[in-house]
Amino acid sequence: MQHLHTFETEEEAEDALLKLVGQKRLASDRDGTEVIYKLFGELTWRNLYALGLHNLPELKSILSQRDSKDAYDKNRHLEIIAALENISRVLGLTIPAHWR
Repeated sequence: MQHLHTFETEEEAEDALLKLVGQKRLASDRDGTEVIYKLFGELTWRNLYALGLHNLPELKSILSQRDSKDAYDKNRHLEIIAALENISRVLGLTIPAHWR
């Protein structure tokens, strides 16, 4: 399990925890006088998408438009893929070919 995201409220963190698949846990930690909530889970694109991270929901929308032959923002698609290439190197994930 890896640290996936940090939340400021317990409610947000618990909602996010329910969205993950696989092993997961929530830990609270004091940051000065405030409590923060760290979400740990399996590092997968599916879990990152469920948390709404790295523009993955936007990418899904763009791919849906592209696949249905609708007009889509090709430049935005390329921007997201370029960012995901950097993220994939850091996180050790492989970008699925059908996203390109």
